[in-house]
Amino acid sequence: MKTWHKVLIGAGALVVLGGIVLFSVNQANKGVVTVQTAKVAKQDSLVSLVTASGEIKPTTYTNVTAQGFGRITAILVKEGEHVKKGDKLLLQENVQANADVQAQTAASISAESGVQAAEASSKAAQSDLASQLANLEKAKLDFDRGQGLYRDGLIPKQDFDQRKTTYDAAAASVDSAKARVSLLRAQLEQSRAQLNQSRAVLVHTQDILHKTIYTSPINGIVSYLPERVGDYVVPGIQNSNGSFLMTLSDMSIVTAEVKVDETDIVNVKMGQEGDVTIDAVPGRVFKGKVTEIGSQAVLRSSGLTTTQTTTSTQEAKDFKVVVTFNNPPENLRPGLSATAKITTAERKNVVAIPIQALAMRTRKELEEAAKNAKGQGSGVTLAAPPPPVPGDPKKDEIQGVFVVNGKKAVFRSVETGISGVTDIEITKGLQPGDEIVIGSYKALRTLKPEAQVKVDNSAPKKQDDQQS
Repeated sequence: MKTWHKVLIGAGALVVLGGIVLFSVNQANKGVVTVQTAKVAKQDSLVSLVTASGEIKPTTYTNVTAQGFGRITAILVKEGEHVKKGDKLLLQENVQANADVQAQTAASISAESGVQAAEASSKAAQSDLASQLANLEKAKLDFDRGQGLYRDGLIPKQDFDQRKTTYDAAAASVDSAKARVSLLRAQLEQSRAQLNQSRAVLVHTQDILHKTIYTSPINGIVSYLPERVGDYVVPGIQNSNGSFLMTLSDMSIVTAEVKVDETDIVNVKMGQEGDVTIDAVPGRVFKGKVTEIGSQAVLRSSGLTTTQTTTSTQEAKDFKVVVTFNNPPENLRPGLSATAKITTAERKNVVAIPIQALAMRTRKELEEAAKNAKGQGSGVTLAAPPPPVPGDPKKDEIQGVFVVNGKKAVFRSVETGISGVTDIEITKGLQPGDEIVIGSYKALRTLKPEAQVKVDNSAPKKQDDQQS
């Protein structure tokens, strides 16, 4: 046999042997899933957070609107300026209001003079009545004395008749004086009523005049000022709002009003601490506490509460939550965008795993895996699922993780606690040191209980385009 024949035969044998080896390796690795794993360990602390966005709002603010008709003659403040309660803000034309006050002031002075004249007349009438009563008393004494003298025949009848006439005249004068006193007393009450009415009208006109001078009702800053000198303003009537002049905000107590998703609102409680970041103040975190939790759901698209809508909807809803700053900075302004991270729960020294390691499998899948493992005579025991409950085993899902036992992935049901940003607390089902499958996402999604696995925890290789 020639040498080249021997070389060809040897090469063919090597190719056949290599094929057999590759086939054997492929058969051995058939059905093996490459996974990434991690050891279960305890964490010193696990914090559950609810993150929500919103805007900065003061606890106390007021919108200044027009109180009367007229043009703005002067604006005494600027936007962003600090003001104190009682400071003048804006002036409105007041020619007519000032004239009305002056006219009514004169009318009130005249009414006061009328009251004084009525009081003087009433006193004079009372004095006259007292005088007439004295005259009546004197005439009565003369008449009574005359009656005795006349009976005794000591005076003539003419003298007796004169005394009787004098007495009757005095009695009539007293009745007239009493009537005059009653009349003047009524006139005095009328004058006093007119004076009170005039004073009330004066208060009304003075109020109208005062409303042309706008003053600050609170301490704060001028956070919004849309009007200009010369603008004509009108007050609100019925369902029509009046002209909007400015907004004053008390920034001594500042809040972040955020919208929390309906799935997270059940975890938010009064007094919980929160960290607030503000887009306009990068790099700083402000501490605060939850001071208000809305009870009405707000539609995310329209901003209306569910009670304001007449039709039911399945769109996403939020709830208003107010976080009050502990020490707000002085340079904050209403309306700044803010994000609050509210601490809803915290656990110390807990067993925690990456959230992505959790998997859901149906009871039927677990039962089939247990049967296959038993039929193959495997020495590996499948973690027992929870006791069956009434329902369709195809839809009855069980939460758990895949624990690496030898070269197999065993599904083990677990009970969870609070969730952090990337990790979740395990209250039952795992122990520190257990090796669990944490990736890849594709492998976890399709991994079956009792499946053969290959652990590869090496860092993923960069693509050629990323390397360049």
